[in-house]
Amino acid sequence: MLRVGLTGGIGAGKSTVAARLVEHGAVLIDADLLAREVVEPGTEGLAEIVDAFGRDVLTEHGALDRAALAARAFADEESRRRLNGIVHPRVGARTAELMQAAATDAIVLHDIPLLVEGGLAPHYHLVIVVDADEEIRVRRLVGSRGMSEADARARIAAQASPEQRRAAADVWLDNGGARDIVLAEVDALWADRLVPFEANLRLRKPRPPRSPLVSPHDESWPAQAERALARIRAAIGDKALRADHIGSTAVPGLPAKDVLDLQLTVPSLARADEVADILSGAGFPRAEGHWFDDPQDDSTPVALWDKRFHFGADPVRPVNLHVRSVEGPAWRLPLLFRDWLRANPPELTAYAEVKRRLAGAHAGDGTTLPYAEEKQGWVNDAFVRAERWAERTGWSPA
Repeated sequence: MLRVGLTGGIGAGKSTVAARLVEHGAVLIDADLLAREVVEPGTEGLAEIVDAFGRDVLTEHGALDRAALAARAFADEESRRRLNGIVHPRVGARTAELMQAAATDAIVLHDIPLLVEGGLAPHYHLVIVVDADEEIRVRRLVGSRGMSEADARARIAAQASPEQRRAAADVWLDNGGARDIVLAEVDALWADRLVPFEANLRLRKPRPPRSPLVSPHDESWPAQAERALARIRAAIGDKALRADHIGSTAVPGLPAKDVLDLQLTVPSLARADEVADILSGAGFPRAEGHWFDDPQDDSTPVALWDKRFHFGADPVRPVNLHVRSVEGPAWRLPLLFRDWLRANPPELTAYAEVKRRLAGAHAGDGTTLPYAEEKQGWVNDAFVRAERWAERTGWSPA
């Protein structure tokens, strides 16, 4: 099952995107609808609200009078927390029921307005944010919902900022133009990303091999890596010691293959095996076969260079996840290499040239393996220089 979070500011037109994805076959879980469902007449939720706020929050027909409840529940912070304590657990439980009832090959779309505000993004395989210019949103709210302009702007200001939403967004849909434009983007998103993402996740299907292609440094790589790391941390909790962005995409200014390298450091390879299914379920299936790092010296037993390897199932955002144990030496080296390159511009320039030259030489290979093998000689020599730098500067993994 692929879990997709859908959010956006009030008036952005999130429902347009949700409806189109449902047409394609997505299973919709609407948080606003559930919030109403759990306090319908006859429910325990409504009874608890009446106990907390009095019968004055009911209409003459016994339904919830939302305006009356708002006047009481939002009068102070304690009342607001009391209301949230009644509604949110019930919505969460109902959401979990609907998630569990979905088919194993479903693409579940969770429409949740406060996804960003609630810090919920790491719990989805993908987050879609729908946005529109504030002036467009104000016009929509005034025209379609009958709000005053002042009320519309106040509601917008009370929600997450565009910058906060961008930080959480794997997909950003601008719904400020013609409806057909955003619908075409949603159609492409479904066909090119969501459907293959679900299949890759369910079948644990690795990326197909391809020739090395080195791209100029993308300033968004660190933010993309942080979203992936947040999902990993949320999934495994305290079962790992640390999770880091490593590799060339973690070094500002360094050209790289458009693949994020991440490292999960664990106490032992037994722990790596223990969390394998958890990582797979979070969107990072474990790869088959035996994986190990290139030994840097003959004094360390080869077995201590073993690691576990996971790949990202998202077809648009390739990820390599290296799971290494502190029992061996390999976990420290990528952190050292990254920090050394960041601190030594001449070495960064030299490495960039090596990468460009070898990528060109192996452009027709159909795999990155010969490129990586030939590059390893330069990297091994660089490790020696990096170790000298670490000793000179007192570097240690932060």
